[in-house]
Amino acid sequence: MKYLLILFTPLFLLAKVHYAKVEPYEHITLKAAVSAQVTKSKTSLEGKNINNDTIIELDSKLDKVDLSSSQESLKLIKNMITTNQTILSALKESLNRQEGYYSRISNIASASKTQKDNAFYGYINAKTQYFSTKEKLDSLKKQHLDMLYKIELLKDQISKKTIKLNNKFLYKLMVNQGDFVNPGTALAQIKDLSRAKLVLFLEAEELKDIKSKTIYINDKATEYKISKVWSVADEKFISSYRTEIIIDDAKNNFSKLLKVEFK
Repeated sequence: MKYLLILFTPLFLLAKVHYAKVEPYEHITLKAAVSAQVTKSKTSLEGKNINNDTIIELDSKLDKVDLSSSQESLKLIKNMITTNQTILSALKESLNRQEGYYSRISNIASASKTQKDNAFYGYINAKTQYFSTKEKLDSLKKQHLDMLYKIELLKDQISKKTIKLNNKFLYKLMVNQGDFVNPGTALAQIKDLSRAKLVLFLEAEELKDIKSKTIYINDKATEYKISKVWSVADEKFISSYRTEIIIDDAKNNFSKLLKVEFK
């Protein structure tokens, strides 16, 4: 009798090795929000990590003059509102008295027509003065609101003319001193180096239970997890899906290639 010996060889699914470049967490292009001339462009800061420093200044001289003038105008409007409120209060008292007098004399049969007419005209005149002053007061209150809005608008405009960076890497300045910019003009390219990301392109099979797997970087197990997976296949890497891993502490690893495995 012949025996057929069948050998079963166990199959081990080996993790696919990927290599990803450490990239900045964000690439940002700063654009002008207002129209102005560039008065300062610190090209010497290019290629450096900037902490609370100004990289670009746009001309705001006239805005600051306008702001100062508007703030003084606001004080005058406030004073005029206070004065007219006092006048209105006095006119209200006068109106009440004139109305009372006219009401009383109208019911007195012995009062002459001239007395009644004078009382009526006095009442109408007091009423006209009261409502005229009230209308003026309402107009001043409207001016007050408009001036407050203008001041806030100027403050916002001035603030947008000073471009500061805080804990950001200045990659490139795209304007020079003397240039004139309009809203939407690119001013600078910056990068956020506070964190980093690894970008991988994984096949559909690799994505199965990917979030439950341990991520190994340079053969060392990490606590990192997949932060984002694109649901549509990449246009360049056909049948692969863009996947990102956020790294909290990149330090000097930017642009280095790291070995990445999912096990």
